[in-house]
Amino acid sequence: MNAEIIAVGSELLLGQIVNTNARFLSRQLADLGINVFYHTCVGDNPDRLKAVIKMAEERSNLLIFTGGLGPTKDDLTKETIAKHVNKKLIMNNEALQSIELYFERTNRQMTENNKKQAIVLEDSHILPNDHGMAPGMLLDGGNHTYMLLPGPPKEMEPMFLKYGYPALRSLLLEEDVILSRVLRFFGIGEAMLETEIEDLIDAQTNPTIAPLASDGEVTLRLTAKHEQMDTALRLLDETENNILSRIGEYFYGYDETSLMRELIKHIKEKKLTIACAESLTGGMFQQEFTAIPGAGDLLKGGVVCYTNEVKTNVLNVQKSTIAENGVVSEQCARELAKNVASLMNADIGISFTGVAGPDELEGKPVGTVYIGISIKNEPVQVEKLNFGGTREAIRVRSVKYGCHFLIKRLNGSQNDK
Repeated sequence: MNAEIIAVGSELLLGQIVNTNARFLSRQLADLGINVFYHTCVGDNPDRLKAVIKMAEERSNLLIFTGGLGPTKDDLTKETIAKHVNKKLIMNNEALQSIELYFERTNRQMTENNKKQAIVLEDSHILPNDHGMAPGMLLDGGNHTYMLLPGPPKEMEPMFLKYGYPALRSLLLEEDVILSRVLRFFGIGEAMLETEIEDLIDAQTNPTIAPLASDGEVTLRLTAKHEQMDTALRLLDETENNILSRIGEYFYGYDETSLMRELIKHIKEKKLTIACAESLTGGMFQQEFTAIPGAGDLLKGGVVCYTNEVKTNVLNVQKSTIAENGVVSEQCARELAKNVASLMNADIGISFTGVAGPDELEGKPVGTVYIGISIKNEPVQVEKLNFGGTREAIRVRSVKYGCHFLIKRLNGSQNDK
């Protein structure tokens, strides 16, 4: 199958909401081995929607619509599709009963137009809405298949996972096992990564290799298809091994993990504790750390040390260190990391000091960052980085590099860059 995802709603074109549905569906369809070649967005206008449908049918055989299934007059997705495929719209009694029960439970009056949400395409397979009112639909139109899903992600996502995904899987002509694996890399740019494995990408057939870059990270999604599960796994393993033999030093984890999750896993495995001294990151490292369940047992505490007064009076940085080298310096980062670990009685101390912008500081340009790492009974290590981008981007990348360098240290690697 080749799919096109069509988002219906003028609010998307006006920028009032972001179309996260297309991203979610594309990832799910990739797991099914369904190609997504186009994302389309169209307003609440029947003529424009009809034109989009005709265009999509010329290039795709699976059309997935999100939005336009609600109770108001501008919700017109199923009405437009019904006319296009010459199907009647009929009342679905189960959906109507579900809507009526919802209003009874919430002690609200049900207006007549809410019944519109229970109307469905004749001969369609109904996808129940366990988290809302309007059901979804799957219609086999011969040369084309049409799937209609609600617009709100809190309704659409569980509906697709529970009912839409299995329905599409049953329609696939192939009975192959389809397996996907995501490899995550940090410390290497997208262009460099692609250069290193360009021949593998050019020669891809099965498994396929799909790169994606975001926030200083790069991921590779590998997808293999085969009749036998063990063969599909072997194909994934072989492709992964070929890739890691070239860029394995930048690899840090699989699928939905993150640098912070991997760091916490390493700290937990080694039964260590950590403390933080954060200047330019302003507590961002600790916020991300404690957002992960169970991480609180590993974090002794931390200090947001924006001012020199806090650096000297709380974290005991020598005044002479600041006077001679400044706060944006290797020496200051070193003392911050060592002293916060001592102050909190932690095995690890990590510090962040630098210039996030918008102006330079102490003659240092925006993007200058020092990260200090102190591990019990080991020499203190300081890394200097020079970032570009916005203030927020510099702060985010500082936290990620802090995780990266500390993971490398805990792994016993001296090749931290």
